Amino acid sequence: MKLKEMLVGLEGLKAKGDLDIEIKGISSNSKEVKEGELFVAIKGFAVDGHKFINDAIANGASAIIIEEGCDLKAFNVTKDLSIVMAKDTRKALAIVSSNFYGNPSKKFKLIGVTGTKGKTTTTFMIKEMLEKAGKKVGLIGTIATYINGKKLKDSDRTTPESLELQQLFSKMVKEGVEVVVMEVSSQSLKLHRVAGCEFDIVLFTNFSEDHISPNEHPDMEDYFNSKLKLFEMCKVGIVNTDDLYGAKIPKLFPDSQITTYGIDNYANVLAKDITITNSYVDFKVKITDRNERVKTCIPGRFSVYNSLAAICVAQKFGVSEEVVKQALLEVRVPGRSEMVDNKLEIPIMIDYAHSPESLQNILQAVKSYTRGKVICVFGCGGDRDSSKRPIMGEISGRIADYTFITSDNPRTEDPKKIIEQIEEGMKKTKGKYSCLVDRTEAIKQAIKMATKRDIIVLAGKGHEPYQEINGVKHPFDERIIVRELIEKSNKK
Repeated sequence: MKLKEMLVGLEGLKAKGDLDIEIKGISSNSKEVKEGELFVAIKGFAVDGHKFINDAIANGASAIIIEEGCDLKAFNVTKDLSIVMAKDTRKALAIVSSNFYGNPSKKFKLIGVTGTKGKTTTTFMIKEMLEKAGKKVGLIGTIATYINGKKLKDSDRTTPESLELQQLFSKMVKEGVEVVVMEVSSQSLKLHRVAGCEFDIVLFTNFSEDHISPNEHPDMEDYFNSKLKLFEMCKVGIVNTDDLYGAKIPKLFPDSQITTYGIDNYANVLAKDITITNSYVDFKVKITDRNERVKTCIPGRFSVYNSLAAICVAQKFGVSEEVVKQALLEVRVPGRSEMVDNKLEIPIMIDYAHSPESLQNILQAVKSYTRGKVICVFGCGGDRDSSKRPIMGEISGRIADYTFITSDNPRTEDPKKIIEQIEEGMKKTKGKYSCLVDRTEAIKQAIKMATKRDIIVLAGKGHEPYQEINGVKHPFDERIIVRELIEKSNKK
């Protein structure tokens, strides 16, 4: 594609050299640049890509995009090199990538889901409903990327960088995908990763304090405003009207078609007569023109909200009530309040909760609907923020009826020392607990202790199928481990 065609949609550019040259590919990593490609220099949080312009040129870049203020005198710029100067090279990368791959998001229906919590579960619910309705569906999110029911790759971030995102979209078009549902993080909106995307429906789950740091958002206002950018990109929206911030959105975007959902406040799609147990939730909701009772095996009040959000999307696609009901009953989200079926019928939940807030949220949720004991099995990852360890110990000590403090991914740290740090917080409470370095043994002891009235929460690892120790990822899938332990047990 000609360079000038790739620049369509970018404003305020300054250019030097031939814009009619053919570009064979794009890269923002100087090491990956090949002959005849475009190199886009990005100012990252840790590394400035402008420092590697000479490397990109040496590797064969025929054109570069740089940010305003870059001094070209410091680089080996040849006469035949085409140079484009942009106000924001992150946004430029997103737009040129979309153009280069033929604006793929225009060739399918694109659903964007944002919010502090619930994005992953909601996208999986939407995927399940649309697939059961006969649609070819792509999913991009925190856990993995899926195309037509097959997992393409595990994810290393919620929303991919713009170049990778457009490459995935292009692949989905080739695979005949009709609808793509994706998690859209506030960071991806702030850093223009989804610039150039054509959204058909955008969805807001909820909003609470998170991602406030020097490299993310300076304050809650910036965090919320970043999420609002998604509604600036699409006129059709769905919001949780029970959420204080979500309730503001219809007024902020009066010209948009906003559908609301909720439990406590007036909404277009309202849940009534809710039953929450330690293994499922069910409730009444109006789908098309009839009140239906729906059930999903993801327990918790938040599960009702996620279900309602997915139902709103399903209605936009004309999905029947029977398909919606079947999808919600059968959907399983890897590592997100995931119930592990087992012959003992003990409620065992796997959840990715690995921060103080997420651990508190999941334990409080299960405590509210469990008649028996809440048994928590958790540890903290090594080579990560150690200050949260005693905090999480104190949280589990206050809420859970019994805690097994154990290993997570110790990485290069001594797991015993991590456990001791967690125990410091536990000792501030009256909580009962045991310390077991071996996570499998901790799970085994939890199963021995539990009855059908109780619930076991295996927190921290979620969808991860491994345990990382000293740089080696050992197979460790908690679903498999639970089933194997129960098969070997004499418990009835």
